Amino acid sequence: MSVRQAGGPDVCDFCHMMALHAELSPTGSCHHAVRPRPHCAPSEEREEMAAELFSTNLPHNNEVEVEVVEVKKSFIQLNKPEPTSESVCERNTDQLSNNNVGEEADSWQAAHPTLRERNALMFNNEQMADVHFVVGPPEETHRVPAHKYVLAVGSSVFGAMFYGDLAEGQSEIHIPDVEPTAFLILLKYMYSDEIELEADTVLATLYAAKKYIVPALAKACVNFLETSLEAKNACVLLSQSRLFEEPELTQRCWEVIDAQAELALRSEGFCEIDLPTLEIILQRETLNIREVVVFQAVLSWAAAECRRQGLVVAPRNQRAVLGKALYLVRIPSMTLQEFADGAAQSNVLTLKETCNVFLWFTATNKPVLEFPLVKRAGLAPQRCHRFQSSAYRSNQWRYRGRCDSIQFSVDRRIFVAGLGMYGSSSGKAEYSVKIELKRQGTVLAHNITKFLSDGSSSTFPVWFEHPVQVEQDTFYTVSAVLDGNELSYFGQEGMTEVQCGKVTFQFQCSSDSTNGTGVQGGQIPELVFYS
Repeated sequence: MSVRQAGGPDVCDFCHMMALHAELSPTGSCHHAVRPRPHCAPSEEREEMAAELFSTNLPHNNEVEVEVVEVKKSFIQLNKPEPTSESVCERNTDQLSNNNVGEEADSWQAAHPTLRERNALMFNNEQMADVHFVVGPPEETHRVPAHKYVLAVGSSVFGAMFYGDLAEGQSEIHIPDVEPTAFLILLKYMYSDEIELEADTVLATLYAAKKYIVPALAKACVNFLETSLEAKNACVLLSQSRLFEEPELTQRCWEVIDAQAELALRSEGFCEIDLPTLEIILQRETLNIREVVVFQAVLSWAAAECRRQGLVVAPRNQRAVLGKALYLVRIPSMTLQEFADGAAQSNVLTLKETCNVFLWFTATNKPVLEFPLVKRAGLAPQRCHRFQSSAYRSNQWRYRGRCDSIQFSVDRRIFVAGLGMYGSSSGKAEYSVKIELKRQGTVLAHNITKFLSDGSSSTFPVWFEHPVQVEQDTFYTVSAVLDGNELSYFGQEGMTEVQCGKVTFQFQCSSDSTNGTGVQGGQIPELVFYS
């Protein structure tokens, strides 16, 4: 292709370009010597002229070149986190830096095609951060970088903080009441939808989720607490559930505390609760516990509270920190022996109170007491009966040290308190029995005791020392080894599934059974439980 210059011969595109370059030169003429050429120069000459052309077009200011390159690098590569940032920040930075290795056209954005992946990389990262949080108490603060837009999208509290009518343009925000680890868990969820909960930090995380109104994370925390709920932490979780206004968690705590009250009140967690929670527990009518154990637990709580307040652990101070809570203990419901050996000698009661309680136990004209008089009702045990009928034969049921065993599972959490057993079919008899509850071969509870049978086909309860928490959808094994009259009743027409109240039981045979007990017939006709 060629173009015609005004008043001149036809020239090729390349020569025309060279002519234009000469006209546009800042000095008004080409900076190099232009010699006459034919309208279409040889290829070697054109290559030489092209080299000269492009060398003159580029700016000669090296500072400008460096600035452009540095701006590009600052956008593509992430800055290294501060020493106080979590390791995840370093991991994100390293990942972004590694993505930049290779061709210049590559970028960390292109290497992570989804929005979720790209957002996750920005978690706890200085790159493009427009706000910083100083989290934790003054002596243990952590500085955490963040991005206002991401936080505002995930939390109405942050939205109001950064973009509301009263928003302040703070670049650094102090949060002394949230634990740094919990705050990072909160931010990680907001950046990536990932939730990482641990027993040591879940309560602090729940507090952070509640404070910044992130309901999905709060719900995950509650679910985690419910699955990890047991007697040793039930009282602490009850206190926290009341604080966070989580009624479902509160109800689950009460189920555990009621059924396993003795374990719960003897736990270290009980000594950590606040006074209002202590009072609520002491008012509970359905606690399955002896009152002497309640009194001992109250003294332990009072000793811990004295230490928290910097007081000497002494009866006088224990009574002072308890206040009116002392009068929620049902001392008159103890036996006379329990009172005489325990509360009467604790020095927590006044001399007048001690004398009046003794008189209440023994005198015809009983004095007025400030303590509740009525024994706690406790929980009513439920019984799951797995046989439709029972029978006996002249040579059944023989024991001789052999094991009767059955497996079961339930569709909701319960607390197995004991077993119902058949007794003698030939009059009154006493049996010695060893009972066990196992899960995957691990013994969860056992007891060696005795029971009396009256010669009827009724079942006779045998109790574990404490009710045992049984989780849903998991098979457990109960077994019994009896020694006594070999002529006893046995069950018939056994059922593989039994509905008992709100709980569905599934039964299957156990390999531990060496005495003939199975789903269809045998011993262990009942499971005694709370739910």
